[in-house]
Amino acid sequence: MTESTGPAPHPGNGASPATAAAPPLPPDTPGTPLEPPPPPEHWFADVLASDGGVVRLRPITPDDAEALERFHARLSDRTRYLRYFGPYPRMTPKDLYRTTHVDYHDRVGLVIELGDEIIAVGRYEYLAERSGPRSAEVAFVVADEHQGRGLGSILLEHLAGAAAEQDIDTFVAEVLAENNAMVQVFRDAGYQVQRSRDGSVLHLEFDIDPSEALLSVRDSRERASEARSVGNLLAPKSVAVIGATPSTSRVGGAVMANLLSGAYQGPVFPVNRNRTAVRGVRAYPTVRDIPDEVDLAVIAVPATEIGSVLDDCMAKGVKGLVVLTAGFSETGPRGYEKERELVDSARAHGMRVVGPSALGIANTDPAVALNATLAPILPGRGRIGFFCQSGPLGAAILGEAAARQLGLSTFVSAGNRADVSGNDLLQYWDNDPDTDVVLLYLETFGNPRKFSRIARRVAHSKPIVAVNSGRNVARIDAEQDLDRSLVRNLFAQAGIIQVDSITELFDCAMLLAYQPLPTGPRLAVIGNSAALSWLAVDAARGEGLEVGAPVDLGPQAGPADYLTAVAAAVTSATVDAVIVIYSPPVPAAVASFAEAIRSGARSNPTTPVLTTFVADQGMPNLLAARGPGGILERGSIPSYGDPERAARALARVWRYADWRNQPISPVARPGSLDTARARELVAQWMSDDPGHWLTDLQAAELLGCYGIRVVEFREVRDADAAVEAAEELGFPVAAKATGEMWRNRPDLTGVRLDLWRPDAVRRAFNDLAEISGNPVHIQRMAAKGIGCMFRVQDDPSFGSVISFGLSGTIIDLLGDRVYRALPLTEAESAALIDAPRAAPLLSGTVAGREFGKPVDKPALAELAQRISALCDDLPEVRELLCEPVLASPEGAAVLYGRVRIGPEPSRFDIGPRRMG
Repeated sequence: MTESTGPAPHPGNGASPATAAAPPLPPDTPGTPLEPPPPPEHWFADVLASDGGVVRLRPITPDDAEALERFHARLSDRTRYLRYFGPYPRMTPKDLYRTTHVDYHDRVGLVIELGDEIIAVGRYEYLAERSGPRSAEVAFVVADEHQGRGLGSILLEHLAGAAAEQDIDTFVAEVLAENNAMVQVFRDAGYQVQRSRDGSVLHLEFDIDPSEALLSVRDSRERASEARSVGNLLAPKSVAVIGATPSTSRVGGAVMANLLSGAYQGPVFPVNRNRTAVRGVRAYPTVRDIPDEVDLAVIAVPATEIGSVLDDCMAKGVKGLVVLTAGFSETGPRGYEKERELVDSARAHGMRVVGPSALGIANTDPAVALNATLAPILPGRGRIGFFCQSGPLGAAILGEAAARQLGLSTFVSAGNRADVSGNDLLQYWDNDPDTDVVLLYLETFGNPRKFSRIARRVAHSKPIVAVNSGRNVARIDAEQDLDRSLVRNLFAQAGIIQVDSITELFDCAMLLAYQPLPTGPRLAVIGNSAALSWLAVDAARGEGLEVGAPVDLGPQAGPADYLTAVAAAVTSATVDAVIVIYSPPVPAAVASFAEAIRSGARSNPTTPVLTTFVADQGMPNLLAARGPGGILERGSIPSYGDPERAARALARVWRYADWRNQPISPVARPGSLDTARARELVAQWMSDDPGHWLTDLQAAELLGCYGIRVVEFREVRDADAAVEAAEELGFPVAAKATGEMWRNRPDLTGVRLDLWRPDAVRRAFNDLAEISGNPVHIQRMAAKGIGCMFRVQDDPSFGSVISFGLSGTIIDLLGDRVYRALPLTEAESAALIDAPRAAPLLSGTVAGREFGKPVDKPALAELAQRISALCDDLPEVRELLCEPVLASPEGAAVLYGRVRIGPEPSRFDIGPRRMG
């Protein structure tokens, strides 16, 4: 099985170039440029191979000639035969020149490196002689020792991405029929491949457009490689501690002690130039001196020594680094530069990095028993995965988890998160059979667009609870409240349970780890204190749960009363969850009450039960189902310090359960979309000016391509034209001043409405032209309705984000806007319209009383879908505003639309795989 493909040799040439489109050209051929143009910067990428190792992909350059010769010489005879269809022992100067001198347009070459060596080469060449769609012939070859790592698929993805930028539509390839491995690469890539055979040669042809099937295959490969990469870190066969010391008061000593005391199942190698042994284990001067292989290196030396340590690790072939050392990006620009150099060097040599300034990593699986952290306390074995950044905060979190007897499956504190991020851990936990619940403490986002995509998938099977400090969330406006609203809305869209503190994080985790998800919002409250019970009821109602009067057992209630009440509640067809409160009137033993509650809950294990034992904060001990090491297991009943905390945790978990139970909705694509015309218009306008606001007429034309009809208007410059426009449109009409200061003013100074006669139109034009000095719009009057607004902006963190709300100064001041990431699904479009606090006005109600006729909300939802489709299809649309949109029982009338276009932003998350 060999990963190589190529065309048949040229007669008389003795060997084949990378493509069959044209013979190789010598350097002195007239018209041949001696130096190619500089390669595109965004074609450089670090990528994970299928085994989780890092490789570096970049455009080929003339400087690669010598390395390419070495690469070719290392290929086996079999691989060269399958690539070149015949013997080809060495590359001729002509072939070498043509391969390394490309124009990055019609002829493109890419290489994959590990360290300083090329391990794979791919290229395509435009086939000018072919008619029909623009086509290119593609070919690549992978070094024998690296075949089977998915490098052929990586090359194919990135070559297709480069070709698409050059308006190439189709790839063709020639493959020997016996080359099963290469045939499999094309078969598994997700392309719709057409095959034909000429003797022993297969001719393959396929469109490179990124279809849904192709993106699904790409995401699947990405998920598998990133999960395997994290798995390699969390289950190393051997660990070296660089900077190990006997003293546990020092970083190297603390992590060394934790590794040894945690019963790690592999060998641990201390590295210390000044010692022959550390804690009774033989020490080595450098990693290079260790005679055995080293999978993971934990680095605990000063930042000034990192360079030499990294060189040793690269020479040794270490697969992963956990850098506990501080003094990098948190110190300023110079520290950030050193951090990027560290990660860049590590990735170039196939290594992943946790940190710098990390607390470490842990895996409680008894087959691994890895505690490569600085934490003095590590929780026992459980089914919760935890990711955080800050080291000191991570230690506090681990201590809190241990105190609450919450067991962990794996733990990663990534420090500055220079490489390994929460996205990587989500990919790992997605298919980890030992993890049921994911906890995240996020200070910054790695790739937020990717985070949202991954989290939405994971949350459909495993709950994700996240604390976001909001410290570095990118902003649309300068308002911090907007940051929080944006993140909260987008987290909710992805099914993430967002909380505001570590306490709330663990409150939700306890419920998710021990009890089933509620199937509805109906809550029963049982207690022997009326005051505490009503606290729970009020908190639950404030969070949107449905709860009637509490079941008051009275202060004289005994264990039997609790057992009967709890059993009745959990078996009731009208109860979805139960909160039980016990507050003894006098000091008393409470074990019998705990047993009674536990027995009552067993009457129906599918109904979640939460408790508040005011008498004893140690009540989890009495309500627990214990596993190995004393860690609580499924079936344990979580106990909270007060009933309000219990109600808040339950409400958050219920909202998640409701999101998870919703059927998966497809991305909305309404009919009557003229995408081709829209792209043609944008290309034309971009050629005139690469970044600007469209005129009102241009915006209306572009919106019209997607079925978004701005209420018909005319732009006029004199009174006679205004009257003529009004007569053409039909009375009544509105006259509107144009210009930035006159748009959407609450005082309506620049607007004249309900103009029924020519003289009224003439007078309105003269008034508006006098105050604005700009052209005036004469517009047909729309049906009266409730003003709404839709806005799309390109947020630097989350990509294109749509917001919706009602129009008006008061609404603006209250910030009653909801946000969703694009593209929208059908269900999200409908939910968007109902999400603002003022949305009941659209249904014709205020505080439960009739206000007017309900508007056509499906028309608003369809308008959201059309805006979503436009912005998803046209990434050059950087901002879009439809305001006001008058919603009425007759539909949704767009009175005004604005569009700003600009250069397409980097959209690496939908392109070929790359680390980021």
